[in-house]
Amino acid sequence: MTYYESTGHLLLTPVDREAPARAVRLRELGLGERTDAELDAFARRVADVLEAPHSGVNFIGEERQFFAGLHHAADSPAGGYPARVLARDHGYCPYVVVRRRALVLEDVRDFARFAGNAVVDESGVRSYVGAPLTDRRGIVLGTVCAVDVVPRRWGTAGLATVKALAAELVALVHAREDRAQADRAQADGA
Repeated sequence: MTYYESTGHLLLTPVDREAPARAVRLRELGLGERTDAELDAFARRVADVLEAPHSGVNFIGEERQFFAGLHHAADSPAGGYPARVLARDHGYCPYVVVRRRALVLEDVRDFARFAGNAVVDESGVRSYVGAPLTDRRGIVLGTVCAVDVVPRRWGTAGLATVKALAAELVALVHAREDRAQADRAQADGA
């Protein structure tokens, strides 16, 4: 079963018209190019809250995805999945970003458009839950997500949880941005 916030057609390869603006915004925020210990800790918390073996804070660029925050269970059959960098056409986060809506896939193999995704074959991913990270300018920067290697009944509770975690992370990103702007203003005034 799949839970969508609203109905809509999912393309096999989603067209991402916001990618150039997102890339600029990610550079402004200093996100999407390097790992981040605070975001790794946040991803670990996502995994704990959702009881999932893998979770991430994923920023979507024009050509690739970058997990600035990442957690995976050492004993999972998928090992170190996901990698820090994935092609833009791998996984499910690009669908969340383009659609600007959370997505729950309890068993990715139930859906032809998702069953053939490379992460299924390469890492054994079977279920996914993710929510968009929409900043104060209305730009979707990426996702907070969790995956499992077995089918999962995330349900509406899982959907609500991942959306709440995404909102929390956006607030953290905004706080970082505000601190950086205050530091620049103070440096300019000194």
